[in-house]
Amino acid sequence: MDAKERLQTIADECNLEFAQVKSAVQLMEEGNTIPFIARYRKEMTKELDEEQLRLIEERNKYLIQLDQRKEEVIRLIDEQGKLSEELRGKIEAAVKLQTVEDLYRPYRPKRKTRASKARERGLAPLAEVMRQSSDKHEVQAEADNFINPEKDVETTEDALQGAMDILAEELADDPEVRKWVRTFHWKHGVLVTEAKDPETQSVYEMYYDYREPAQKMPSHRVLAVNRGEREGILKVRLEVEREEEIYPFLERKLSKRPHRYIEETAEDAYKRLIAPSIEREIRATMTENAETQAIHIFSENLRNLLLQPPIRGKKVLGVDPAYRTGCKLAVVDETGKVLYVGVIYPTPPQSRVEEAKETVRQLIEEHTIDMIAIGNGTASRETESFIAELIQELDHKVYYTIVNEAGASVYSASKLAREEFPDLDAAQRSAVSIARRLQDPLAELVKIEPKAVGVGQYQHDVSQKQLGESLTTVVESAVNHVGVDVNTASVSLLQYVSGVNASVAKNIIKKRESEGRFTDRSQLKDVPRLGAKTYEQCIGFLRVTDGENPLDKTPIHPESYPVVTDLLTQLNCNPEAIGSKELNERLRQVNIQAMAETLDSGEPTLRDIVDALLRPGRDPREELPAPILRSDVLQLEDLKKGMNLKGTVRNVVDFGVFVDIGLKNDGLVHISKMSERFVRHPMDIVGVGDVVDVWVLDVDHQRERVALSMIPISFGE
Repeated sequence: MDAKERLQTIADECNLEFAQVKSAVQLMEEGNTIPFIARYRKEMTKELDEEQLRLIEERNKYLIQLDQRKEEVIRLIDEQGKLSEELRGKIEAAVKLQTVEDLYRPYRPKRKTRASKARERGLAPLAEVMRQSSDKHEVQAEADNFINPEKDVETTEDALQGAMDILAEELADDPEVRKWVRTFHWKHGVLVTEAKDPETQSVYEMYYDYREPAQKMPSHRVLAVNRGEREGILKVRLEVEREEEIYPFLERKLSKRPHRYIEETAEDAYKRLIAPSIEREIRATMTENAETQAIHIFSENLRNLLLQPPIRGKKVLGVDPAYRTGCKLAVVDETGKVLYVGVIYPTPPQSRVEEAKETVRQLIEEHTIDMIAIGNGTASRETESFIAELIQELDHKVYYTIVNEAGASVYSASKLAREEFPDLDAAQRSAVSIARRLQDPLAELVKIEPKAVGVGQYQHDVSQKQLGESLTTVVESAVNHVGVDVNTASVSLLQYVSGVNASVAKNIIKKRESEGRFTDRSQLKDVPRLGAKTYEQCIGFLRVTDGENPLDKTPIHPESYPVVTDLLTQLNCNPEAIGSKELNERLRQVNIQAMAETLDSGEPTLRDIVDALLRPGRDPREELPAPILRSDVLQLEDLKKGMNLKGTVRNVVDFGVFVDIGLKNDGLVHISKMSERFVRHPMDIVGVGDVVDVWVLDVDHQRERVALSMIPISFGE
């Protein structure tokens, strides 16, 4: 298809206007990033959001790849002298790569097969007789004419078997046959799993004798079965219900009047060639769909985790819990600067509780700390009990919260952490990271490889390349959504800004360190390797707080500053009035449509400008619920059925959500207990970091598990 057809196809698939898709693709081809297009080119795309733009990008790449494969297949078949106009038309009309591969299959070079050997022995004409004849006796008589010991056709049976092999391969390579059988298998296929050794204990015991329709199997079960098979615990196969209905179809494809040899050929083709191949395809499709879903879940969870609200203006004591090696402490000031690192031993085996209390008490008083961040790893709950007991003894109010420390150990052992804190050991760096995660989760989490953050399901079982690409996209999206203070941001944070790569990020830091803080966005034009295109892409997402131009702390792009000047003139205000009550009142009364015409501006851009002027310096994360701050600890023994608690969603998976209610292990809310109405997926209800009301359904003291409900229940139930 030509470019216009490709764009129209995307528009139809995505239910968008052709002009929107055309503009989006053109902007991407010109080197614009998706965050930039979504934020600053709304008039051109009619306000397509990032999700729609990424879908357009993905589909455009796929269709280009499809066209390239079509051209290659047509060339390969043509080189064999077997390309008919009908076949060319079918290939060109294909809308899926699978269809193109099915059409190419009969012409794909093969290693020696039973059918190719039969053709070499001159049995192709007999195969055609077998196809055309309606009488098996006629076929047998004809087969006698093909006996030729010199060609290894010793008997009539040899000739007949060779002819059947040829027909079986032709049937198995027929694109229509493969499509029909694939659809039938998908509709009637049942994935069956059993244990290789039923006596072996493993985490896969629920799959030791298990059956589920293939097309209905959720992604987490598909990935679990795959892992069990890979580890040699499970045997997995696809059973097809009503399989007997397949044979008449295959027989009719071979002959209008099937006889015994046609029936045998159809059965052989199906069992030997078609079924195993289609089963592999369906298993691959199930895995691909499951991986896509798992990556989607991980991506959404990561986005919600990255966008957790910061706690600003607080000195924080970070605690990295441990047993034998002691709990590492780190005090950081309001800007994240490290003021103190140390270690205490309040947990077993040392259990030096009073000594630890005295150390923490002195730190709290010396640094006026009112916020403690405790990592949720090993010994977390014992450490929590110690902190909770201590703060009850203090004269002023101090709160603590549990911080998800996933990936902190990965960061603390990384080259980046060693460069940032060369004088600290890995555990001390981890305590600093935990403290900073409470202050600004995004700024700290970008230092960690996204895969190490641990808010997914079966993330190690999916395509690591696809997972990495998807998670990087999520981090980029989150960073640009929030914006970055160019005077405080690290290289890790800056390199995720639209248009900025690692070398440009380092150059920004170097210039800041050598010449002092930036006071104007335009100064970034002087950063080495930050050219005009990069400046255009990144500058709207980089903030200069307390700079010379009050607009520099807003998400308004410098290209729109003249519009702002004209707007303020229309409102009889000057730039110094930004943030004032007087200007805000006038901005709220602006008729966007009329003012856009007056200023010769697009309505979406003007709407964004007004919103930015109303809330200069706003952090979009601050509108989300803050972390739960605690002053006392909850024990498993404290729980009673029906008890109402507040908790923080730590992970969302296909079958429910894990909620931190202040215990050693997170409680599980099964998808069936999330709402009184039908829930298609847990993500439709909550996201990572959400604060939710839950009720205790059941407590398993032996396994230390808690079942929760988001549907209110009473004690009497």
